[in-house]
Amino acid sequence: MSFRDLARLRDVQTWSISPENFDGVKGGGGRATEGTGAHAARDLGVGWKVSPSVDIAAHSTHTLADITTAGRITHIWLTTHRSQWRTLVLRAYWDGAEEPAIEVPVGDFFANGWGVFSQVSSSMIAANPHGGFNSYWPMPFGAGARLTLENLTGLPVTVYYQVTYETGEDQSDSGYLHAQFQRSNPLPELTTHPVLAGVTGRGHYVGTYVAWAVNSPGWWGEGEMKFYLDGDIDFPTIAGTGTEDYFGGAWNFDVPGQGYTEFSTPYLGMPQVLRPDGLYDSQQRFGMYRWHVPDPIHFQNELRVDLQALGWKSGGRYNPLRDDIASTALFYLDRPFAERPVLPEVDGLTHPGDPRIAS
Repeated sequence: MSFRDLARLRDVQTWSISPENFDGVKGGGGRATEGTGAHAARDLGVGWKVSPSVDIAAHSTHTLADITTAGRITHIWLTTHRSQWRTLVLRAYWDGAEEPAIEVPVGDFFANGWGVFSQVSSSMIAANPHGGFNSYWPMPFGAGARLTLENLTGLPVTVYYQVTYETGEDQSDSGYLHAQFQRSNPLPELTTHPVLAGVTGRGHYVGTYVAWAVNSPGWWGEGEMKFYLDGDIDFPTIAGTGTEDYFGGAWNFDVPGQGYTEFSTPYLGMPQVLRPDGLYDSQQRFGMYRWHVPDPIHFQNELRVDLQALGWKSGGRYNPLRDDIASTALFYLDRPFAERPVLPEVDGLTHPGDPRIAS
């Protein structure tokens, strides 16, 4: 939204859903008489933060929001303990569809895929201390929206959240936001990582988040990001020049004298560098994002996206790598659901030996 649009008076209504107003109705906030804050508010009574959060039972799903009219989600704020960032799955269903358009672990959706906090200061995602997750991706829908969180673990999870949306404007010319998660761990030999396996319809690609762990010494980001548009088969219409180039950096993200250097800008960044600790954290790990907001990639019929993993070996030759790559692809599409990859089980989402995970 431009500053001019922000100043324009519009005939819309703003609503907000949270544990203090589960259905977002007018005048419905702060009326709870029981909830996760009831004990703390026992001397104050109704209206004093009686229900600020929800507890999601083990292996169960909680409905964050269930909206039954046309509208557009404008902001999502959410927080939970970092041990749950890969084992809480966010899903969004548009216009009564039985299949989700968004299906991504919470941490990856908010550009924090490693269960370790990283400050993200971008236009579409802001992650603030200590795990305050914000999404400003516009999420329009023509007849209704349902957002859920599934707890994949054997332990209950406490979640705080607020979903803000507006109604009153025609959404018929808008696409539906989709987000798909893929993980290659390790990447099979001499293959590329499928960021987006193949989507049909008309739309535009708007974002990539990648959580990357290297499985060998040396530089890892020489591979190219490629977009196969509208009939491309063997060769893409859009081919990048290297991983660090696609995410807006250069020369290995290496500032002389300080090595890998984190950065976070409105549309691209590498906000996270996790270095080995000499004991259990044995691998370098990275978190990177690029939001194609001013430069969306449009397609009319179909889109496929993949990412190479390349390093170097003797003689100045490329070395195909077998790294751990988890990606989240975001795009708008002219239909409320699309083919999507199968979400891995808990062991395929998390990291071996992680003591925080109870299945």
